Amino acid sequence: MTPLNSRSGAGRKGLVTLICGALATGGITAASVAALEPGAASASSHREAPLISGTPQYDNTDLYAFVSPDKPDTTTIVSDYIPFEEPAGGPNFYQFADDAQYDIHIDNNGDAKDDLIFRYTFKTKIKNKKTFLYNTGVVDSLNDPDLNVTQSYDLDLIKLKNGRQQYKTRIADNIPAAPSDVGKASMPDYAKLRSQAIYKTSNGGATFAGQADDPFFADLRVFDLLYGGNLSEVGNDTLKGYNVNTIALQVPNSLIRQSASRPTVGIYATTQRRNAQGYYSQVSRLGNPLVNEVVNPQKDKDKFNASEPKDDAQFLKNVTNPELPKLIEAIYHIKAPSEPRNDLVSVFLTGVKGLNTLQPQAKPSEMLRLNTSIKPTAKPKRLGVLDGDNQGFPNGRRLTDDVIDEALQVMEGELVGSKNDLGDAVDKNDKSFEKYFPYVAEPTAGSRGKIAKAAAGSTKSALGDALTGSSDNNTTLIAGSAAAGAAGVLLIGTGFGWWRRRMRRPY
Repeated sequence: MTPLNSRSGAGRKGLVTLICGALATGGITAASVAALEPGAASASSHREAPLISGTPQYDNTDLYAFVSPDKPDTTTIVSDYIPFEEPAGGPNFYQFADDAQYDIHIDNNGDAKDDLIFRYTFKTKIKNKKTFLYNTGVVDSLNDPDLNVTQSYDLDLIKLKNGRQQYKTRIADNIPAAPSDVGKASMPDYAKLRSQAIYKTSNGGATFAGQADDPFFADLRVFDLLYGGNLSEVGNDTLKGYNVNTIALQVPNSLIRQSASRPTVGIYATTQRRNAQGYYSQVSRLGNPLVNEVVNPQKDKDKFNASEPKDDAQFLKNVTNPELPKLIEAIYHIKAPSEPRNDLVSVFLTGVKGLNTLQPQAKPSEMLRLNTSIKPTAKPKRLGVLDGDNQGFPNGRRLTDDVIDEALQVMEGELVGSKNDLGDAVDKNDKSFEKYFPYVAEPTAGSRGKIAKAAAGSTKSALGDALTGSSDNNTTLIAGSAAAGAAGVLLIGTGFGWWRRRMRRPY
């Protein structure tokens, strides 16, 4: 793969720089071809709108939907939240919001109205509120008393008809979520904790909630004058080492699709936040990634996050008359495709003909569309449909789909005969994905260096004894910490005073 280059000549580099930068921050593209009619590619959805960027607990970052590779009679949906989690970001580590409804929506007949909603609601519990610590010792299990801050969740299935609720069923009750990976000393066997957070449902599915490695991979350094202004900043996975909070749901295909002859389902995710009056309002929405970054202008971003697919006609002009091609033409003098862009209408609002449009209705609406009848391939191709792998993007979205490279190549005309080998030089995630549910890689730990085992063990034991003992023990610990802190401040102050006096002396 040629990073940011083309077989058609060096004259294309300037255009590629702009396109790569735009796509990395939220660009999109599409073209038409007989085999695909048309295709699409896009990337991720981190911090895409003004309001939601200030409330990361409610921010959908990415949505994935694919037929489960090891259980092809099921579909797996992965919805990620809280962008750019720094692994060592304590003492208040990363949690789902208690005042939110995290919803996964299914439209199985194409009328742009929900037929099913899978709703996750969380509850946080703190065992000892007199300490600032997330954990007070080594955590060996999800019910370990040393895990001071825990989260659990309920999962409800809501059945709707014509957009109105018919009934609600509790699928999972009070299920523990996997904690943030504080570090090797605190959680020496994090894989064990993750496995304990996987819950098998009665209908043959599974659910998981907790921290994971951010599965999206791309070079996002576009903000530094388009990769340094001279392509000096490319080929680095900017999201390497960052985590997200993940909800993963595995459900039987027969549960979510209308029938075997109507196998396509539309999928999107939302977050609703409870206000002071106790009512919930939608604050985040995500189907196809990047729609709210580049297709929608600033005036529509927050409106889109609060909208429903049935009302997407209000954003139609943003799709038929997109801004991005005009920017490319103005700066690099590459003529923009003729408008209105009806090819983009098919991409974002109706599904791709012959691939994922097998629904009885086809009202234009923005969401991921997955044909559940297409079986997983043993050797997935990172470019998905673009490389002849119809189980990949834009038929749903797999964790391994390299949507940035796909977007670049389609933008340069791959689907209309202009073959190229463009990319951002980031072809895969920095961590390997799992072969089994929930498939996402384990999170990066808060501590990454070696541990002095003897010292660490005695320290952890002392912390556990002090914090789980009497109030006198807590007072002793706090007093001791305060005294040590005061001594440190005094020492620093003495050293600073000596330095100032010495600086006044003549040499």
